[in-house]
Amino acid sequence: MEVTQALILVTIGLFGGVWNAIAGGATLFTFPALMAVGLPPIVANATNYLALLPSNAAALPAYREELRGLGKSLLPLLFVSGVGAVLGSLLLLVSDPDVFVALIPFLILIATGLFAFGDRLRAWLIKILGEARGNSLIYVALFISSIYGGYFGAGLGIILLAIAQIMGFSDFHIANSIKNLLATSFTILSILVFGVGWLIAWPEAVTMMVGSTIGGYVGGRLAKRVNTKYLRSVVIAFGLVLSVAYFARTFL
Repeated sequence: MEVTQALILVTIGLFGGVWNAIAGGATLFTFPALMAVGLPPIVANATNYLALLPSNAAALPAYREELRGLGKSLLPLLFVSGVGAVLGSLLLLVSDPDVFVALIPFLILIATGLFAFGDRLRAWLIKILGEARGNSLIYVALFISSIYGGYFGAGLGIILLAIAQIMGFSDFHIANSIKNLLATSFTILSILVFGVGWLIAWPEAVTMMVGSTIGGYVGGRLAKRVNTKYLRSVVIAFGLVLSVAYFARTFL
């Protein structure tokens, strides 16, 4: 790996780390950067998981109060998302990602809509289906989203934020703490699967990880200082931009 390539990966990792800790979706920047330095798409995808792991993990200390308050309510979320992530990662090992990549813009657009209208949708689900059935459907959505997260993961932060909001965690910072915890836990599981499958390019992953570690810590601090109203608007706007970018990349 050349010095120029290393600088690119550190820089993109830094920016991606900040953005992932605040809103998610950094794969839009980091995955193409890994391919630009010569990694095949599937290897770049697997490497991206390890490279961005610190961006979520480094943000967790900034949310320790929110997570401590949630306590044992996090356990079923961690279990469901963990099983889904392992299945998705195993699927990547044995399948061609082209078909799933074609679904990415649609998934991100749906996730952005969920985040924008999460409170209304949750109230509607509970009213129509009853709280028990409504919550069951939400766990199904988390499981399916985690399979997607283990398979590719672009825009997953927005999906997790949306699911957290539908579950009733309407405060942005609490929802964001849940997003970072779940992303960290099942990213570790995916990395274990990819490591066993020899898909990770370790030099590129470690180089980008330097930037994402710093960015994740800085992003976690910044997220708690930004006005929630504006931060929600930024997340929704970014989701729309992310959708357009992937639609253009996939179909044009």
